[in-house]
This record gives sequence, structure tokens and C-alpha cells, in this order.
Amino acid sequence: MAPFADEFDGTDLDLSVWFPHYLPAWSSREATRASYRIEDSCLVLDLPPGTGLWCPEDHFPPLRISGIQSGNFSGPVGSTQGQQPFLDGQTVKEAQERFEGHLTTGDHLEIRCRMTLSPRSMAAFWLVGFEDRPERCGEICVTEVFGRAVDPGRTAEVGMGVHALRDPYPPEDFAAPRIDLDVAQLQTYAVDWNADQARFSVNGLEVRRCARPPTYPMQLMLAVFDFPTWGSAEDEDFLPELVVDRVTGS
Repeated sequence: MAPFADEFDGTDLDLSVWFPHYLPAWSSREATRASYRIEDSCLVLDLPPGTGLWCPEDHFPPLRISGIQSGNFSGPVGSTQGQQPFLDGQTVKEAQERFEGHLTTGDHLEIRCRMTLSPRSMAAFWLVGFEDRPERCGEICVTEVFGRAVDPGRTAEVGMGVHALRDPYPPEDFAAPRIDLDVAQLQTYAVDWNADQARFSVNGLEVRRCARPPTYPMQLMLAVFDFPTWGSAEDEDFLPELVVDRVTGS
């Protein structure tokens, strides 16, 4: 597989690779449009005050999201064929054309990024099955950081591992070890994987391993999240950000 690299050096997001919406089949493209900009050769995903809730009629607890993904797919309206459903029997509200900006089946992938988080926000980079077949739905999480699990400037709990979801093959294996790490500064999070194991590292140091990760075509997911019920009125004007210097790998 040819090497993949996006260092965000252009003037705008490369729409041949990235789809600037988050799982729009369960809502709509308009309602899930990402808030982003390219600045200083970085992608900045943010959640400005007043951003609407994601799938407000269906998702609980309330959630706001700004995310992009390197693939998108669904069946027709009313079908259950869509990516990462969060309800049993969930049906497509807006049909999605097949988009394969970048899909990967294994080897190496890394992200260099920094995060600006409050106790009610979270940022993540993960891979999910393209899900053109329902069982191809497993997830490899490269990094997931909740602001409430950060000791600013010192340590953070960094989630990483495999989520089986509805795939019967990979074992569920996810953890969030606490690492000496300032997530507000640029750090490199990576995964190396094949059919036998996935090895997760931070700044080149291995942190954990998982057995039998998915190796079917997977798309890249980048997002920043806000959970309004976790905070107080003082948090309303806070601007969560995920700033990405580069994504490279295979």
C-alpha cells in the first residue's frame, strides 16, 4: 500500500481525502458539518459556543461534535445500513454516496497533534471499518483524551486499543493508561498493526498491545467532542480544539 501523508500545508482541507462531516447518515450533512480551518500548516477542529447538538433527538447524553472522516457510506433512507449506529435498529435519515478518500488495512499510522480541552470536552483519532458489510465495524483507537482526565502540563489518561463493537472476531481490549504527557503541546500518537496484534505508542515509546485487531478496510476519524451536561455555565464560552500537525502512515 502506498504511503499516506497529510501535513495540511494547503489553503484548505483536501476534500479528495477528507469528508468534513461526522456520521451524517443518522442526521444530515448540513447538521453534521465540521467547524475547521487550516492555520500555520495545521488542521484546527473546534467547537464554537452555540454549536448545535449532534443527533439531538436520538443521542443521549447531549453531545456536540466537530469531526472529519476519510470515508463515508450508507444504504438508502429507512435502511439500517450505515456506519457506527448508536441505537439498535437505527435507520438512515439521509442516504450517503460512497466516498473512499483513504482506507487502510494495516501497517502503521500516526498523528501529531495537540488538544485544548476543558473537563467537559474530549478529542480523539481512531479508525473504524468502512462497514460496507455490517460485521466490518471494529475500531482501532489511536488516542482518546478526556479533559477531565488531564492534569494540565503534567499527565493525562490516554485511551487506546480495540473496540469489537458488532464484529465477532477481535477481542474487546481498550484502556486509558495515565502517561507523563502535556496534551496541550504537540505529541505523536501511533499504532502499528497486522492480523496478529496492534502496538500503540506515544512519542515512539510503546504503551500497550492488543491481539487480533481488524485488518479489513478502515477509515480515519478525527474529532473534538463536547458534553454540555458535564460542565457549568462558566464552561459555555470555552473553545475545545484538536490541532493536527500531520497524519502519516499507510
